[in-house]
Amino acid sequence: MRIMLTGRNGQVGWELRRALAPLGEVVAFDRNEADLAKPETLAQLVASVRPHVIVNAAAYTSVDNAQTDAALAHRVNAEAVGVLAEAAREQNALMIHYSTDYVFDGSSSTPYVETDPVAPLNVYGASKLAGERAIENAAGDWLTLRTTWVYGPRGRNFLRTMLRVAGERESLRVVADQHGAPTSARMIADLTAHVVAQAQRERNAGEFESGLFHMTAAGQTTWHEFARAIIEGARASGKMAIKATSIEPISSDEYPTPARRPLYSILDNDRFDRRFGLGRLDWREGLALALGDLLEQ
Repeated sequence: MRIMLTGRNGQVGWELRRALAPLGEVVAFDRNEADLAKPETLAQLVASVRPHVIVNAAAYTSVDNAQTDAALAHRVNAEAVGVLAEAAREQNALMIHYSTDYVFDGSSSTPYVETDPVAPLNVYGASKLAGERAIENAAGDWLTLRTTWVYGPRGRNFLRTMLRVAGERESLRVVADQHGAPTSARMIADLTAHVVAQAQRERNAGEFESGLFHMTAAGQTTWHEFARAIIEGARASGKMAIKATSIEPISSDEYPTPARRPLYSILDNDRFDRRFGLGRLDWREGLALALGDLLEQ
């Protein structure tokens, strides 16, 4: 099996290179080689690789910058995704893509299922939603996996930011009214590898169905509680200098950002669990593994 991977140096892409390797040949591209900001270059690239599977881990992920850079966010997260999906169909390849809780407005009080109405609050969410629809419209074999609050030992993310500021300041203020399931890049990659293997078996047997699935860590928390868990874990390791002694809970209104965030981002994973039968780690277990990886670096 030949797997084409985009975004190989991103936090999820890095983990995918490891997780997908046992399945076959992984042809992995970074932004210089597969630039989703230039959708017109992608079809020829796919044709040259002739993959059996495309895993798209590249995305425009700067939620706040997207508010003023909407055209680029849409080009990367929607237009390029449609081009990849059509190129996958041409090659009779399976397309795996990632989306986000930000397609919802966060007004629910119960976990979102895949069929719930979408209403993005920001440009990033709207661009990711357009990407989901572009894949569906391409009408090949595809799986879109919506996830939430992604972090890992590499890249720009909440885990690394908290560790940095906790080493610099004694007092931190962290939003406590947004609820989600922090999902590690490592878990996303490990689950994806199993999903790819099963999907290819289904395709070979003529039993495959394309679809959209929620795939997150189990459990739920707030950014404030997540920050506390990160700092407690780092302090307990004895391997990091942690200055922070106070982590004050604040409201989203007290920490204004260019892009509005949903207050409730819990996704119901029942459909994913039924289809793929995989164990999803609780967010605390994922955090312990990510901290361990980070401390080894």
